[in-house]
Amino acid sequence: MRRRDWKSSAVLLTAALLLSSSPSARAFDMNAGVSKESGPFDLFKFGFNAYKKGQKEEAVEAYRYAAEKGHTGSRWALANMYAAGDGVVENDFEAFKIYAEIANQGVEPGSEDTGFFVNALLSLARYYRQGIPDSPVKADLAQARQIYFQVASTFGVPEAQFQLARMILAGEGGRVNVQQAKKWLNMARKGGHAGAMSIFGNVLFEEGQTVRGLAFLTAALERCNPKDCPWMQDLQERAFSLATEDDRRVAVALAPQVVEQGD
Repeated sequence: MRRRDWKSSAVLLTAALLLSSSPSARAFDMNAGVSKESGPFDLFKFGFNAYKKGQKEEAVEAYRYAAEKGHTGSRWALANMYAAGDGVVENDFEAFKIYAEIANQGVEPGSEDTGFFVNALLSLARYYRQGIPDSPVKADLAQARQIYFQVASTFGVPEAQFQLARMILAGEGGRVNVQQAKKWLNMARKGGHAGAMSIFGNVLFEEGQTVRGLAFLTAALERCNPKDCPWMQDLQERAFSLATEDDRRVAVALAPQVVEQGD
């Protein structure tokens, strides 16, 4: 895989070209002593409270004004609304531009903006992995893999470690490396990521570590999010169908221990 400096990556170069096309904020009537001239944090608080009350148009406008004043949390909230079509027309390209702006801004070590920065990078990685139809943002698997690596290694985020491992196993954006993928899966599952635990167990099973693999597959299924349960169940059932009754019985008994012991 070709190495890239994340600070000078295509994400940041693209951002410099695209951010100039962002729509200007509309004027809006704000009350409670807050106006577009207010400080960014006051605007952010107003937007947050408006959103909680279901006043999403006012929330969007407040976030826009705060974002123009450099408030990272407002940029992130606005990008999420565009990505989900929440209070605005869904627009992944607009979300991408804002996430890229956050990434381009960077973050100081220990900054309160670290969470926004990390989540923006994860969103950018997802967009680069899939591309955005009818936009200049095309699928770039190498770029997605590099971003996941940055977040996984620098910030230790289990989701990034999990997605990086999946790309390594599939040879997306670089060479296949099962041992490297196992390392990231192991780190992610120790961080509580059920999906990583499931795929880690499946890799062990395919390597011939039948009981241990089945144990992780079973433990993961008991911790899965509803949206992930179907594919995790498919992996577990396939492995169980290939195992002996004795191996299945031992694995079920071992499942709680592999989680508690972190083995």
